[in-house]
Amino acid sequence: MRRDRARRTVAVIAACVLAAVLWFAWDTANAQTAAQSAVSVRNAVLESAMQCAAVEGAYPASLDYLEEHYGLIVNHADYVVTYEAFAANQPPSVEVRPR
Repeated sequence: MRRDRARRTVAVIAACVLAAVLWFAWDTANAQTAAQSAVSVRNAVLESAMQCAAVEGAYPASLDYLEEHYGLIVNHADYVVTYEAFAANQPPSVEVRPR
């Protein structure tokens, strides 16, 4: 009887530890995926800006211009995109953060 109780206790503790490890692994994977997605959005914005500069001879002044004229689609519900254009002949500064 005592042995069964000890085994059950060990099994419950092991299950709790396993659940904690799985939760931590899931959370870490989600954080890495969000970071990689933000990098992908930033690269898409920069590539669209470079395409605009190649076609029109100048970098666009705003992110809206890229969305309207170059087919760039940014999910603004999931990401905050900061687009700062300094001059028409300089690439813009782009920062993307997940919400």
